[in-house]
Amino acid sequence: MGIEALGKLHTIFETKQVSAKFTKREFVVEMSDNPKYPQMVLFQLTGDRCSQLDGMNVGDNVLIDFSLRGREWKSPSGETKYFNSLDVWKVEARGASAGRRGGANSGDQRDAPPRDYEPRPSDTGSRDMDDIPF
Repeated sequence: MGIEALGKLHTIFETKQVSAKFTKREFVVEMSDNPKYPQMVLFQLTGDRCSQLDGMNVGDNVLIDFSLRGREWKSPSGETKYFNSLDVWKVEARGASAGRRGGANSGDQRDAPPRDYEPRPSDTGSRDMDDIPF
């Protein structure tokens, strides 16, 4: 299932070697249909795709192509838990801050792009737009 999202990079973590054959890199994107209640969403890149964040900075606007994944896990005591992940296929820099790289103030709020993102067409009018953040 391919899903796209647009937002601003909030946090970029280092690549982690999870096992001999598996690496992952997580990052947080601020997504805001309603600037009053921004959503901080955790995504992950795996394997060769981890390098897609190289050269990007906190504050950059990005377009993310990802899949929603879920799995079941049973503990040794028999308890069942479910986990979700947002597995990213592609991250592209977009918008006002896409050309800015590095510099002394790269994480400074004065350089951050505006927080007015256009909602995806599927989000407009398809649900109640109230002020409750959950």
